[in-house]
Amino acid sequence: MDMNDMTKTIDDLIAALTLEEQVSLLSGEDFWSLPAVERLGIAKLRVSDGPNGARGGGGLLGGVKAAAFPVGISLGASWNVELLREVGVALAAETKSKGAHMLLAPTVNIQRSVSNGRNFECYSEDPILTAELGAAYIGGLQSQGISATVKHFAGNESEIERTTMSSVIDERTLREVYLIPFEWAVKKGGTKGVMTAYNKVNGDFASEHNWLLTDVLRGDWGFDGLVMSDWFGSHSTAPTVNAGLDLEMPGPARDRGEKLIAAVEAGQVSRETIGDRVRAILSVMAWTGALADKGPHVEKAEDRPEHRALIRRAGAEGMVLLKNESVLPLPAGQRIAVIGPNAKIAQIMGGGSSQINPHYRVSPWDGLVSALGEEELVYAPGCGNARFEPLLTGALKIDYFANRTLSGEAVHSETMEAAEAFWLDMVGGGKVRADQFSARLTAQYVPERSGTYRVGIASAGLSRVYVDGKLVADAWSNWTRGRTFFEEGCDEVVGEVALEAGKPADITIEFASKDHSVLGVAAFRMGIGLPMGEADIAAAVEAAAGADVALVFIGRNGEWDTEGSDLPQIELPGAQNELVSAVARANSKTIVVLQTGGPVEMPWVDEVAGIVQAWYPGQEAGNAIADVLLGKAEPGGRLAQTFPAKWSDNPAFSQDLRVYPGLDGEVEYREGVFIGYRHYDQHGIRPLFPFGFGLSYTSFAYEAMAVDASAFEAKGAVSVSLDVRNTGTRAGSTLVQLYVSPAEAPVARPKKELKAFAKVALEPGETRRVDLTLDARAFAYFDVGTGAWLVAPGTYRLVLGTDAETLLSEETVLRTSPIVLRP
Repeated sequence: MDMNDMTKTIDDLIAALTLEEQVSLLSGEDFWSLPAVERLGIAKLRVSDGPNGARGGGGLLGGVKAAAFPVGISLGASWNVELLREVGVALAAETKSKGAHMLLAPTVNIQRSVSNGRNFECYSEDPILTAELGAAYIGGLQSQGISATVKHFAGNESEIERTTMSSVIDERTLREVYLIPFEWAVKKGGTKGVMTAYNKVNGDFASEHNWLLTDVLRGDWGFDGLVMSDWFGSHSTAPTVNAGLDLEMPGPARDRGEKLIAAVEAGQVSRETIGDRVRAILSVMAWTGALADKGPHVEKAEDRPEHRALIRRAGAEGMVLLKNESVLPLPAGQRIAVIGPNAKIAQIMGGGSSQINPHYRVSPWDGLVSALGEEELVYAPGCGNARFEPLLTGALKIDYFANRTLSGEAVHSETMEAAEAFWLDMVGGGKVRADQFSARLTAQYVPERSGTYRVGIASAGLSRVYVDGKLVADAWSNWTRGRTFFEEGCDEVVGEVALEAGKPADITIEFASKDHSVLGVAAFRMGIGLPMGEADIAAAVEAAAGADVALVFIGRNGEWDTEGSDLPQIELPGAQNELVSAVARANSKTIVVLQTGGPVEMPWVDEVAGIVQAWYPGQEAGNAIADVLLGKAEPGGRLAQTFPAKWSDNPAFSQDLRVYPGLDGEVEYREGVFIGYRHYDQHGIRPLFPFGFGLSYTSFAYEAMAVDASAFEAKGAVSVSLDVRNTGTRAGSTLVQLYVSPAEAPVARPKKELKAFAKVALEPGETRRVDLTLDARAFAYFDVGTGAWLVAPGTYRLVLGTDAETLLSEETVLRTSPIVLRP
């Protein structure tokens, strides 16, 4: 069917729909789908959370298994546009396996600060890198008939009070930094879907922001797809519809339905506007095939070998070799000490709506054992790095009550495998609503050692924990909203209890739902554990001293790097810094493998022989890490975010709380366009590791660049080319970055801005010509006065580098007349 026929069909459908039926399509029916209109043969549109997998219609915990791909910051560090396209294609297959038509992905917000809880989900601090990778991901996904839903539009760069905070951002900064990835998603990626952010932008909620949704998205960029709210992220009836929000999610309707019908009848929303919103939804349904998809909704766990291989390759390509004093790759035949809290736990993803139930998890220990055998490996955890007490696992019985007071007879009973739940919609076998129930869980815990155990509980709702009948942790009596469960839960409340080794302890957890703030969430998590101490570090030191090399696997996990909660700082949690220093003193060949969702401070950077930043690389984590450590794969990553020497060096840090984390409901992006490496340039701050940095297992030579500026005066276009040669003995990849630096400008501009890049893979001795092209936008700034992009007359430096500090060569080009470009 061609576009004209499809439009005619959709117009016919709109004309045939009653007002009530039209309005029904503008809200979800449930958490993951729209209602069908059976009278006219309109089927359901189904969506699935992403972006590093396709979870399907289950909750955040459990559900049908799915492939876990590397997180955004890992893919961003690959700097590989074609890899992102491959990942998009694979995720389309994953989305289809869950019976969905739209994937809620990719996340293209900018890494403004180093402490954003969702930093791991984003690609980069740079708008052009983010935009190119995001457009490629969208292109791959949509080539298979699955719609992307690029998010979160716009200004969602912090998780602190995100559902109410107003991001105060001037228009030039918005246009030059935070909107570019969304602009590329529309213009280059052709995205069919856009998701609005929770936050306000300059005082108005993003979900009812007429300037963002109508003037910019649809007007300036020509977007004609579907705009949906984030879940519970819309707050009004007529304002959202009139501003351009097509779809309120999730369902059932809160501010639409009968309220919207009444608004139409009162003249607050026109029938024409309702038709426009329905047209956007039906167009995407027709494009994805959802309009006529009347088959049964089936979700499958498809563990595909080709996806396993892609995840393993992509994970290695995102890993960044930050330091190597001739210790990597590891030679054969060495005795290896495997140390650290992340050694035997597979940290494969961050927390929040992107988490899925993976097919499997490969830990670094598993990967090394698979590659080397266990004979030459010795293990010691050394310390912990958990944010919460260790999750209680085992058989738990849960009784549900149809009230908030644990009163009367239980209406449903079942068992759980862990003391963790995230309830949505209906619970207790579908007999009670998630916001109107209580529950009692019982289990036994058998301690392996005697000692004083810590018992922790956190909940979106009221909760408390009894051990052998004694109240130990109380998040019921004085419940206070904190930073768990998307800011709907309290911070973990911890108590202590003395337990004897081998003696079972009776655990009772009581929970009651309560009124929520914004998100309709009922949830809890309970843990119990014996704290680690100096003896554990001593055991790790002993293991390191008896080995040829010590691998220390440290970092964070999805408890820290998570949606709904920013980090308190970027110092490694727990005693990890002490562990690294102690191990390094015992073994001069100590290699740190970091798994975090962003930068960390490294007080031990000069004490260790090697550092690999491995991020959260998906379900093949341990295999990909082992591939890099053993030299089976190149550490292909280069930093897509600057690593500052200390937290206070990063762009969003300020003594003024209005800059970060926000004050009185506003967070001011006062640094403007001076974000990321631009900030470090502007203030002369030397980072720990610069933007674009990463070492290789081979070496490269770069010829001076040749510049063709013959079309610069007429069109604003410049071409740059150079030869790159692999001068080493191994295959490997390098990164060429091209920055534009205005010598003079009528407004304050960064000293340099990334405008083009190329990831180059070469065999030993191979030489390749690299061509980079700059268009007029690469030289332009946004002139607020005229509402246009302006290339000002003057001299522009073209700076070629392998990272933001390692510059190879530069040339200048000159313009004598301005160029004005429409948005």
